[in-house]
Amino acid sequence: MSEFNTDLKASRERAASAMSGWFMLLVVLVALGTGVSSIIRLTADDGPLTLLPLTVAAMTAFVVGVKGFYILQPNQAAVILLFGSYRGTDRATGLRWVWPWMSKELVSVRANNMVSEALKVNDRRGNPIEIAAQVVWRVSDTAQALFDIDDYRAFVVVQIEAAVRTIGSAYAYDDMGPEEVTLRGHHDEVNAALKAELKARLAVAGITVDECGLTHLAYAAEIAGAMLRRQQAEAVVAARTTLVAGAVGMVELALEQLATRGVVELDGERRAAMVSNLMVVLCGERDTQPIVNAGMLHP
Repeated sequence: MSEFNTDLKASRERAASAMSGWFMLLVVLVALGTGVSSIIRLTADDGPLTLLPLTVAAMTAFVVGVKGFYILQPNQAAVILLFGSYRGTDRATGLRWVWPWMSKELVSVRANNMVSEALKVNDRRGNPIEIAAQVVWRVSDTAQALFDIDDYRAFVVVQIEAAVRTIGSAYAYDDMGPEEVTLRGHHDEVNAALKAELKARLAVAGITVDECGLTHLAYAAEIAGAMLRRQQAEAVVAARTTLVAGAVGMVELALEQLATRGVVELDGERRAAMVSNLMVVLCGERDTQPIVNAGMLHP
């Protein structure tokens, strides 16, 4: 399995110095009321010019305050920037406020579900197979997702495809050796390996993998027929082996019971003939037709 290495200097998420917007909403409303009343008094015939600075200050406070509001929904974060410099991430929900000269970029930290396309990969033995996976991922570090990766969503798609290819080529499709971990027969081990591979690849982007697993696994079309015949042959051999083992036990038991109870005395030749007949009856694929011997046992 491959290791995903990077020389990037990783960013780290930290809390932003944002505040609740409800207090600033009250301040903005007071500034608006003060500014409007001052304008009304200034427009009157006897309005004092000393109210002009107060009016300008109130309306400036109103405009500045209004531009600092933003709303965060559950499982949503706001990355705060000051002239391109990262100032922190705000994860508190509801009405929020920061200084208006700070820019805000919203990032969803909700879980995302993705099913990759069916990829054609050569397994460990070189057999072409089709494989696809389902991955549940989410952003855990907003600073890494925005600043260390150009487009973290596209990055996730590419890395999932690369991880699926890596896992597909690391294991054999089917078991041909004793206790060998295979894609078809060891789902838990393969899914755990896929999750570890994805975590290693997506850590640079601040992405966490919550769940993953294979959703499609099959031989490629060009060898599917041959592999199906091989599986059928293996099933037939296994069934025959079990059938023969059972038949030998039944024949052995029959001969032992006949000898113990003294039902019939068989010499070596007839004993072999009886064993052959019993094996044909027990192991044959079709029903046997008995032949009744009406003559003497010994000619």
